[in-house]
Amino acid sequence: MRILVFLFGLWASWSLPATAAPALEGQAVQGGMLWGRVVPGSTITLNKEPVPVHSSGVFVVGFSRDAQSDAQLVYTYPDGRTEVQALTIEDREFDIERVDGLPPKTVTPPPEWRDRRKIETGRVRSARGVMMPETMWLDGFVKPAEGRFSGFYGSQRILNGEPRSPHYGLDIAADTGTPIWAPAGGVVRLAAPDFLLEGGIVIIDHGLGVTSTLFHMNSVTVSEGQRVDQGDQIGTIGATGRANGPHVDWRVNWRNVRLDPMLLLEKE
Repeated sequence: MRILVFLFGLWASWSLPATAAPALEGQAVQGGMLWGRVVPGSTITLNKEPVPVHSSGVFVVGFSRDAQSDAQLVYTYPDGRTEVQALTIEDREFDIERVDGLPPKTVTPPPEWRDRRKIETGRVRSARGVMMPETMWLDGFVKPAEGRFSGFYGSQRILNGEPRSPHYGLDIAADTGTPIWAPAGGVVRLAAPDFLLEGGIVIIDHGLGVTSTLFHMNSVTVSEGQRVDQGDQIGTIGATGRANGPHVDWRVNWRNVRLDPMLLLEKE
């Protein structure tokens, strides 16, 4: 898997000609993220859907695991001109992962969990739905815990022998109690110790719709509304929720699009 080194710090010195479509950084692949900078006051759409733009002109877009190969960014500049930028999204191949030994209720939730799960998933949607006009993801991302990678984005999951949805996170396995750090700065939008499937869960808003979600936590040591810097401890690794051993499941979203966290790590 290719790992991209993101040189986020160069952005502050950029100045863009008023007539040029922006150069894009990142990876145009399934699960990837691209970002750029346009003339402030411009508007952007991705496949006809509006894209949030920071007052500085910085913007970011992401592509799902199953994104189609063709995508289109349309820029409308303050003077009314429009420019189209065609993108080709690279296909990827994903593995099959078998996970056994999970608590049976977490693989096939019982009917009595239905109402509580509606509340929990609603809280997740609300946390990810905030559009904070900041760009803290521009500082890059770091691995949120020390440990081995034990599960990967995009893999088709077979849980206790039953096919289930693909995995949309990056699993890092370590002993219970291992510190978990904020992978990038932001504002905590959700902090809860006991979701049924996620266990201890934290969602950090990095700005412009980019969020990190971390779960299966043994302890949660931040609170909703708290501002955190990259590397601040937010809790510890556990095996809560749907887990068969201690690890943290780190997920990254751009709005409701699930991205591959591995692509956002600096190359070591």
